[in-house]
Amino acid sequence: MNANFPAGLSISHSSFPEGSFGFLGAEAQDTAITKYGIAGRVWEAAYAMMLYVCNSDAYEFDPRFVFGQGDVAVELGAGTGVAGLALAADHLHANVVLTDLPEVCPLLQTNARGRPGVTVRPLAWGCAAHAQALRDELGLSPVSHVICSDLVYFPELLAPLLRSLLHLTDPASTMACTQVVISYKIRSLSKETAFWSAFGLWFTSMPVLVRSTHLKDSSRWERFGAGGDGEVFVFVARRRPESFLWMVPEDDVALLEGVGARGTQERKGDDTFELLLLMSVDE
Repeated sequence: MNANFPAGLSISHSSFPEGSFGFLGAEAQDTAITKYGIAGRVWEAAYAMMLYVCNSDAYEFDPRFVFGQGDVAVELGAGTGVAGLALAADHLHANVVLTDLPEVCPLLQTNARGRPGVTVRPLAWGCAAHAQALRDELGLSPVSHVICSDLVYFPELLAPLLRSLLHLTDPASTMACTQVVISYKIRSLSKETAFWSAFGLWFTSMPVLVRSTHLKDSSRWERFGAGGDGEVFVFVARRRPESFLWMVPEDDVALLEGVGARGTQERKGDDTFELLLLMSVDE
């Protein structure tokens, strides 16, 4: 299956709720979709990610996104690259690596042209060779942030995505506190829950909270992405320290079923995301 051109694909551009990069308007997206499929569209959770990684006087976030000099961000499945490009544009001396399938890299190279601090590299999810090549290239510049915008969708890609997250947060080549930032819009929860169940075994995570600085009642915090047109979640996650000693199974089914997590070969899952959903319903 060509992941970017699934059977019956029929999509068009999305619209930025607040401004946009000039090259990612409706016409540019539709042109990119024709050539690159789903990778050419700016998906809804990307807008939330862009707001989070950019400093904004209108919102206050908890936890705040902190990106300092010397930090390195890798965006997985970058597609058009809007999240990584927004981060690079908003942070002086940024070092951002946009990654996607080799056939999508020309789109990223076009969008990143002339933007300082941004490079493009191929990284297919689950490909240890691609992850290792990136780590070798970065050398003494460990990955401080991994950015994931609207990546949880096709069931067959869930295990490769998790595997790449484990590759990029390996303490042998990254910072021990590498931060993973994920924006996610629910589309088919029954198919997507397997990812969160397995992800929670290897990573601790917390939802990002937000409050408006322009409202009179600016003390009220709420989950960022709640309400509006479809549920969007933004999480900040880090590897569980004990997981660095666990064996990652080579089989994708076993990985999603929790084999190897907690240092055992038993099948298991984590219910953190399920509990978050229940709390959202109660709200």
